[in-house]
Amino acid sequence: MFNKSTYIDRRAALKQQLGHGLVLLLGNEDSSMNYKDNLYHFRQDSTFLYFFGLDRPGLAAVIDIDNGKEIIYGNDLTLDDIVWTGPQPSIAQQAEPAGINDIQPSAALPVELASARGLGRTIHFLPPYRPENILKLSAWLGFSPAALKGHASVPLIKAVVAQRSVKSAEEVEQIDAAVDITAAMHLAAIKGARDGMTEAQLAGVLHGIAISAGGNLAFPTILTVNGQVLHNHYGNTVMKDGRIAICDSGAENGMHYAGDMTRTFPVAKKFTTLQREMYDIVLSAQEAAVAAVRPGILFRDVHTLAAEKLVEGLKAAGVMKGDPKEAVAAGAHTMVFQCGLGHMMGLDVHDMEDLGEEYVGYTDDLKKSKDFGWKSLRLARSLEPGFVVTIEPGLYFIPELMDRWGAEKKYGDFIDYIKLEAFRHFGGIRIEEDLLVTAEGSRLLGKPLAKTAAEIEELRG
Repeated sequence: MFNKSTYIDRRAALKQQLGHGLVLLLGNEDSSMNYKDNLYHFRQDSTFLYFFGLDRPGLAAVIDIDNGKEIIYGNDLTLDDIVWTGPQPSIAQQAEPAGINDIQPSAALPVELASARGLGRTIHFLPPYRPENILKLSAWLGFSPAALKGHASVPLIKAVVAQRSVKSAEEVEQIDAAVDITAAMHLAAIKGARDGMTEAQLAGVLHGIAISAGGNLAFPTILTVNGQVLHNHYGNTVMKDGRIAICDSGAENGMHYAGDMTRTFPVAKKFTTLQREMYDIVLSAQEAAVAAVRPGILFRDVHTLAAEKLVEGLKAAGVMKGDPKEAVAAGAHTMVFQCGLGHMMGLDVHDMEDLGEEYVGYTDDLKKSKDFGWKSLRLARSLEPGFVVTIEPGLYFIPELMDRWGAEKKYGDFIDYIKLEAFRHFGGIRIEEDLLVTAEGSRLLGKPLAKTAAEIEELRG
């Protein structure tokens, strides 16, 4: 946990921004894998962690702004529990370092909420994403599970996003540590890949590094020689010389802050000529986007710049044609770049997206596009000092998309489908780093990791 003052100050800022009402924040429960006592790895809700720091299942909290009360609800372990878990600190002992002294049993929470509802008080809650919390809120607040999300408190969502978007110095220190672990994972992937090895064998090494560093994976590892599939997780596919592998993986450190990086490398010791040409196009786009990150710039404009750089490179390679800016404005770049340039990162690898992309990545005045490719841009808003973002352009040659758009001659003024055919079995390339937006521009988070084609080949050799 951070210092007690951190959690007290965070809750004070939340109360000041909301002004009135009762704030209900739910922690997460243990979740069973295939029978009751066989549990998935427990992961606490990030907003609950942010305001209270308590990392144990079965808790909820109320911040009663009008009456000046802050209460943690939960049950201490019974003797039967202790037989299986061993002795654990009481909730009161764990809550005191977060500045909470009022502990109530779980059964008291529905009574408190019923009283508040009877008095017509405002109950602020966040949109739930875990099924058990959906059912609890439905029973306590009288909304059907299907209707529950529509009753979540927009003022609370906006207040939480405003606070969590700007990382404090102590949070940045934790993210730096998580990215350092992440870089170690990627170094092991780049150096460890071998012809004949399965994707899963290599991914297992990465998972071990994350766990041994005191945390876990920040998200399921994407490690594949079929990088044209954007979220293709590792499997029993055998990696062969001549293919390129994408590794998109990240560590979550012991304080639950995330890292998220991607590297692309040849399974052989060197890229082929065509692979290296495409790699350098992505690297040029990534470096241009990194250089553009600064306070006040719309992330959507950074995304646009990266897309234009990708088109410039493909035009030089003969795959695309016409004016790159016009091609991107028309949407022709989405043939090869179907996703967004990046996202916010912090306690969640896609930070706060459980609260809604429209609140995290957009504003009341800046709305999300519904167009192919552009609708996958998770972050578009103006950047501010303290934001942590990922920069991850890529090229993805998807045969099914090539076939459909080629038959339609879609974007024929910008795409040379005959030249594009040479990439039918190419795969994909992505390069990703994590940046802190500073008052002057940005800085790379974590230790630098090999990124140029020459540096990757040196590690592969």
